[in-house]
Amino acid sequence: MNISPEMLTLVMFGGLMIGLFMGHPLAFVLGGVAVVGAFLGPGTQVMGTLINNVYGNAMDNYVLVAIPLFILMARFLNDSGVTEKMFDAMRLLLANLRGGLALTVVVVSVLLAATTGIVGASIAVMGMIALVPMLKYGYHKGLSTGVIMASGCLGILIPPSIMLILMASYSPVSVGALFAGALVPGLMLGAMYALYVLIICHVKPAYGPLVPAEERAGTSTRELLIMLAKYVLPPMSLILGVLGALFTGIATATEASAIGVFIAFMLFMIFGDRKLKTCFNTLIEASKTTTMVMLVLVGATAFTGVFSRGGGMDVISELVLSMPGGTIGALILMLFLVFILGMFLDWTGIVLLSFPIMLPIIETMGIDTLWFVVMVAVVLQTSFLTPPFGYALFYLKGVAPPGVETLDLYKAVIPFVALIILACVLMAIFPWLITGLPSLMVGY
Repeated sequence: MNISPEMLTLVMFGGLMIGLFMGHPLAFVLGGVAVVGAFLGPGTQVMGTLINNVYGNAMDNYVLVAIPLFILMARFLNDSGVTEKMFDAMRLLLANLRGGLALTVVVVSVLLAATTGIVGASIAVMGMIALVPMLKYGYHKGLSTGVIMASGCLGILIPPSIMLILMASYSPVSVGALFAGALVPGLMLGAMYALYVLIICHVKPAYGPLVPAEERAGTSTRELLIMLAKYVLPPMSLILGVLGALFTGIATATEASAIGVFIAFMLFMIFGDRKLKTCFNTLIEASKTTTMVMLVLVGATAFTGVFSRGGGMDVISELVLSMPGGTIGALILMLFLVFILGMFLDWTGIVLLSFPIMLPIIETMGIDTLWFVVMVAVVLQTSFLTPPFGYALFYLKGVAPPGVETLDLYKAVIPFVALIILACVLMAIFPWLITGLPSLMVGY
């Protein structure tokens, strides 16, 4: 049986959506749809080629070694317990500002993004240590929950990020250049969230009231400086060790990830409970996360391989290039499709499905690949925030106190999704926000 490329496109993407809505794991849905697509389209002989693509190309990619190492680094730091202490130090530093607790969430989340990069863990931890105090002091429910979810999602954008590593392995852009290109947009989004908190708490003081004076006066300047030095500087050393080695050209992404694991393990030994059981559980959790990513990679490689051999790539390419508005219209369509896919898929599936289709189109149109990849990374922030499958909503709901309803969380993300869209507009108008730092890198 050899159906037309147009029909194959409908069958494969329709089957993908049906499988996901039925609740099946993404990796198995992708692989299953690939097998069905091979029978209906290019023929089962294509499956032999796909095995070579998976094990001969994807699994032989040296860059992908950095993924399990960065995941392990994140798990060691997360299990060290330094996050709670870092939050307490930053909370005292910003206690004299309206919305100080919400600002603390943004600052600590940015630091966590640059050290752990695990969205679920960041949101869950910040939800447990920050949400109850904010609600206790009378913070607006929408501001409290929204800032935790949006700031926690920065972990997939601010380097080192396993999403950026996966993107680099599927594009001609190096990991180092992609890390450098995403750094300014990630910090800019964090700054926009902080500015939003400051403005809304100034316009509506009830949204972020001051912490009671007696609590603000309970810590001396000397004690505060000691806390900052003890609990904020160590994670900063991890950030500088990894990104510094990478940006200066001293180490590759894989080598920098190994440096990160070593520093994170030292922090775990200093701040953690140093129990063998905890260390073993950390290794198990890192292995589970790595396995999930790699299984999706295998399924997506099979899916895109069948889709390409069946002529589906040409169908999508013709559709995009025929859009009114030329290059701008095509760009808007592709970024909009990423935004829509984010409502149903996680970032892993979106990257592995969209990049083999979109990047050849981008190269045909002569658009800077680095700029486009980072733009997609920024848009993918919304994949955790937009219903119905906004994972950040469910991460926070799982640790939120009684009284925080799912509808409250849906409403809370709206201003932050708007800020992400505004950031995309700014980066489209001023592309040097993405390309400026990579142009200064050694060897770029």
